[in-house]
Amino acid sequence: MDTDNETAKDRMPRIDTYGFKRPAEFDYAFYEDFYSRYLVVLTRRAEKWSMLLQKSTGVEKSLKVKRYIRKGIPNEHRSYVWMMVSGAQAKMEMNAGYYHSVLVDGQKNAKLVDAVVTDLNRTFPDNVNFEKNASPCFLQTLHNVLVAYGHHNKTVGYCQGMNFITGYLILIAKDEERAFWLLDALIGRILPDYYSPPMIGLKTDQEVLGDLVKSKIPAVADLMERHGMTWTLVVSRWFLCLFIDTLPVETVLRIWDCLFHEGSKIIFRVALTLIKQNEAFILEAKNFPDVFEKFSVITKGQLVTDCHLFMQKIFTDPGSLSRTTINKLREKHCSQFLIQDHNK
Repeated sequence: MDTDNETAKDRMPRIDTYGFKRPAEFDYAFYEDFYSRYLVVLTRRAEKWSMLLQKSTGVEKSLKVKRYIRKGIPNEHRSYVWMMVSGAQAKMEMNAGYYHSVLVDGQKNAKLVDAVVTDLNRTFPDNVNFEKNASPCFLQTLHNVLVAYGHHNKTVGYCQGMNFITGYLILIAKDEERAFWLLDALIGRILPDYYSPPMIGLKTDQEVLGDLVKSKIPAVADLMERHGMTWTLVVSRWFLCLFIDTLPVETVLRIWDCLFHEGSKIIFRVALTLIKQNEAFILEAKNFPDVFEKFSVITKGQLVTDCHLFMQKIFTDPGSLSRTTINKLREKHCSQFLIQDHNK
């Protein structure tokens, strides 16, 4: 480890703002340099957001709100803005008392409760807020939200991956009812059928990404095909956990800012940017294990740590990416998976 990193490590806390323990290989020197610049941006954005939210129109749909969200929502406003732009706030207000009633009913479903409990202690072992002796401890809150949602959406129930997403929602919302309605917005409306047992939406979107890479980054698509590598092997966790445990937490939250507002096409923009920015590196792969390793490496390092620059790139690097194009590709692949599922 170099001297600059050692010095920066001495100055910076070992636990980040969200309660995550920084890994042993964490680049303290780069992060300190990045954050000193980013802090200026955050301060400026916080002032602009405070002025925006004072207006009666607030976060109503507009080009200005879209631009503001793409530039990042200050953490103190994140929960409120997510609730508003996703429709979660409206649904919560229309269904007063519903969360608590569905939680009580969900507790009676032993199979659902067992599935949730099995995964609880596997959720963010590197986050101090999810340790049993933490104060406050978010494990019970996580349990409650997952059980309530599993009973609310019986088609999905509980699926691995939902615990990580819900954990992030709790870290931001700091309220289990709001976390529940944000989860409902994601799974029920924003993500197309990622978590129901056949996971057809998840499988479909991985194939859609493959088609997009073929048209936008053909050399990587050729490499994947040449080595017999399927997209599900390298990107399933990106989609299933919405980049949690793949990208740095602040970068994930910036992605989610846009995801709640613009919908699931943001996931493709992020994936395409990761691949395009690392095209030359990926193309160095000589065999199947090489490809796998390259894809695990490209989600680390300075590119993704500088969340502000990375978010600028996701709206430029992939070029045009219309909802119409994505929907056509989804229709093509979804019909194939539905036929396969029906024939089983």
